[in-house]
Amino acid sequence: MTLAGIVARVRSAPVGAILELGSVLVCCLLFAGTFLLLSSGVPTGRGDAWLTLVGVGVAFVLFWTVIVPLYERTL
Repeated sequence: MTLAGIVARVRSAPVGAILELGSVLVCCLLFAGTFLLLSSGVPTGRGDAWLTLVGVGVAFVLFWTVIVPLYERTL
């Protein structure tokens, strides 16, 4: 696929492209965050960084399993 073909597909569905690219970015950030937190050792105290990471993951999953299907049903 050429670059012009990719640009044409993105222009035909800009919201979908933003959602997909955003999802890839969130997945990469969750992976990197998990790797960094695991390399720093066992959480001490409240573990705020771990709670933040889990919260972002939960929000991401809820977005794709609840909000996106509800939006698609209204189309």
